[in-house]
Amino acid sequence: MLHTVKTKIGSEDLIIQTGKLAKQADAAVTVQYGGTVVLVTAVVSKEPREGVDFLPLTVEYQEKAYAAGKIPGGFFKREGRPSEKGILSARLIDRPIRPLFPDGFINDIQVIATVLSHDGKNDPDVLAIVGASAALSISHIPFDGPIASLRVIKSGSDFIANPTYEEIEKSDLEIVASVGKEGIIMIESGAKEVDDKSVLDALDFAFKQAQAIIKLQKDLADKCARPKMEFPLYEVNKNLRQEVEKAASSKVKQICSIADKDKRESQMNSLRKQLCEQMITEDSEYTKLDIKIALDDMEKCFVRSNIIEKGLRVDGRKLDQVRPISCEVAVLPRTHGSGLFTRGQTQSLSVATLGTGDDEQTIDALAGEYSKSFMLHYNFPPFSVGEARPMRGTGRREIGHGALAEKSLRAVMPSKEEFPYTVRVVSEILESNGSSSMATVCAATLALMDAGVPIKAPVSGAAMGLVKDGDKFAILTDILGAEDHFGDMDFKVAGTKNGITAVQMDLKIRGLKIDTIKDILAHANKARAFILEKMIEVMPSARKELSEFAPRIISFKIDTSKIGAVIGPGGKVIKKIIEETGVSIDISDDGTVNVASTDSDASQRAIDIIKGLTAEPEVGTVYKGKVTRLMAFGAFVEFLPGKEGLVHVSELDNKFVKRPEDVVKVGDEVTVKIIEVDAQNRVNLSRKQAMLDEKK
Repeated sequence: MLHTVKTKIGSEDLIIQTGKLAKQADAAVTVQYGGTVVLVTAVVSKEPREGVDFLPLTVEYQEKAYAAGKIPGGFFKREGRPSEKGILSARLIDRPIRPLFPDGFINDIQVIATVLSHDGKNDPDVLAIVGASAALSISHIPFDGPIASLRVIKSGSDFIANPTYEEIEKSDLEIVASVGKEGIIMIESGAKEVDDKSVLDALDFAFKQAQAIIKLQKDLADKCARPKMEFPLYEVNKNLRQEVEKAASSKVKQICSIADKDKRESQMNSLRKQLCEQMITEDSEYTKLDIKIALDDMEKCFVRSNIIEKGLRVDGRKLDQVRPISCEVAVLPRTHGSGLFTRGQTQSLSVATLGTGDDEQTIDALAGEYSKSFMLHYNFPPFSVGEARPMRGTGRREIGHGALAEKSLRAVMPSKEEFPYTVRVVSEILESNGSSSMATVCAATLALMDAGVPIKAPVSGAAMGLVKDGDKFAILTDILGAEDHFGDMDFKVAGTKNGITAVQMDLKIRGLKIDTIKDILAHANKARAFILEKMIEVMPSARKELSEFAPRIISFKIDTSKIGAVIGPGGKVIKKIIEETGVSIDISDDGTVNVASTDSDASQRAIDIIKGLTAEPEVGTVYKGKVTRLMAFGAFVEFLPGKEGLVHVSELDNKFVKRPEDVVKVGDEVTVKIIEVDAQNRVNLSRKQAMLDEKK
C-alpha cells in the first residue's frame, strides 16, 4: 500500500513515500526535496554472521547520471566505482545510524541509497540519511530511531535549512547535523574561521528544525511500520566472563596502566593467548572470539572507570593535557614543501606540491562540472599501526580523513588571483595512535608554509573524547586510540587563532545536548591554541620565496578579444610557443594568462611572444624586427610575432637608398620605429628614424 507524508523544511516540502518502489526489500522509501529524489532501501540477513564481534553494517550511496539528465563519460558509458562524493555521502549515512542498533546484533544489514533525480540545486546526501532512518524505522530491523538530518548554513545573521548549492557557496558556515531523540548524534561542518557561538547557534537551529523531520518519520511508521523482529544478540557466556575476570582481572588492570601502545597491545595479546590455551578444551563450548570479547569488555570497563572515577588516562595524562609535540619543516630535500608533525605516537609527514592550471582536478558531478585547485590526500599504510596486511588501494576511511583535513584548510587557502597555483598536499601517516586526521591538518599547514603558499593563517586541529556513565562524564583532550575505541565520542575541531574551520563529531551513544557540545568546543579551543603555538615556534608564517624546484607562475592580462590570436587555429600558435620555450601556459576566459616554468628566461621569452601577439601597434614605439620580404619600394619587417610593417626605401637609411637589397637582406634583424598606422591598420616603419633616436 502506498503511504506518503510531507512537511515543509526550509524553502521546499520534504516528502517521504513508501509502498511503490523496491517492494522486495525489507523496507524502501523515496525522499524528495524540490526536484531531487533519493531511493533508500534496507535489508537484513535472515541468519547472523558467525565469527564477528562487530555490527556488520554496510552503506552504499549511488549517484546515477540519468538523475541529472546526463550520460556518463568514459569508454563504458555506465557508472563504475563510487566517486569521492559518493563515498563521503555513504559515510554520512553510516555514522549517525550505526550507534542505534542493539549491542550484539550481528546480522548483516545493508542500506543502499540511490539518487534517482537531481535538480542541480539540492544536495541528495542529507535526504539519503533521512531515507535510511525512515526505511529502518518502518522495517522489522531493530533500530533505535528515527533520526533527522539536515544541512544548515549561516547567511549573514540568519540560518537557512537545506540550502541550495548557490547559497552554500556564499555562506561562511555549513553544517550537516544528524539529530536523535537524545540530542545531536553526528556533525560534519566546514567554516571560514567562525566563532563557537555561530557553530552552537547553527546546531541549535538544526536541532529545532529536525523535530519536524523526526515527527514525519513517526507518522509514517504509525501508518505502515512492521513489528520489530526478535533477533538473537551475540552474548558471551556469563560463566566464561566470571572465569576470565577471576583469572585475568589483576593482569588486565596492570596492562591498562601501560602508556606505550605497542607494549600494551603485546601484553594483552599474550594474555589472550594464555587464556585461550587454558580455557579452550575439547569439552568446552568457549571460542577464541568469546575470550577476546570478555577481555576487551574488561579492559573497556577498567579504562572507563579510571577516567570517570579517578581522572586517570591510559598514558597517565591529565584529562585536558595534550601529548608531547614536535614539528619540523623542510624535511625532504627535493619536494616543494614538507612538514613533519608528531604528537605522541601519531605522526604525519605531509608534502606540498605546486602545479599549474593544467594540474587542476576536473570533477563531473550531478550538479555540474567543476575544478579543484586545492587537493589534500591522506594515506594510512598498515605499518603505521604495526600491521602487515595487503594494500588494496585507497579506503573509505582514508578518503574521509583526507576530506576532513582538506575542509579544515580550504578556508585559509589564497585565491587564484593571489596565488595562481594548483596545490596538492599528501599526508603520509607514519605512526597512528589517535587522531591522525588532525595531525594531518597540522603537518599539512607546515608543508604549505614551507612551500611558500601564502595561507591566511596557520591551522591546528585537536580530537576530543568523552566517557559518559549515567550523569557522570569526562571530556578528554587529544584522545589516544584506546580512548577512541573504548570511549563514547570522537570530536574533531580544526581552526586558526581567529576561529573554527571544520568540526566533525561521531558518537557511540544516542546523542549530546548543546550545552555539552559547548563545553567540548571550549576544551578543544585550548588544545588547538597550545598545538598552534608549537607549530608557530617552528614556522610562524609562509616562506617569502618558493622552492627552487617549484614552477614560477607569472600572471598578466590580455584583451579577451586577443585570446584567439594567442591560441591560434586548433591551438597551433600556443602549442608552438610551448614547444619553443618549454613553459606551461594557461589562459582563462577573462584574459588572465599564467606562464609557468622553473626557467625564468624561458618564461620571459614566452611572455614577450604573447605580448607581441596581443599588442596594438602605437606610433613612436621602437621594435627590433626581422626582414621578411624585399620589394622594389622597400622592405617588410616582422616587428611583432605575426605582424609586419613596411619600411619604405626612403626610410631605410640616413643616406639615399636606390634598392632595398643594398642595405638589408631577408633574415636581417633591424631596429625600426612605427611612424604611421593607417585607417586599414597597415603599419609604416622607419629604420632611419630609429637610427637617429639611437644617436641622441
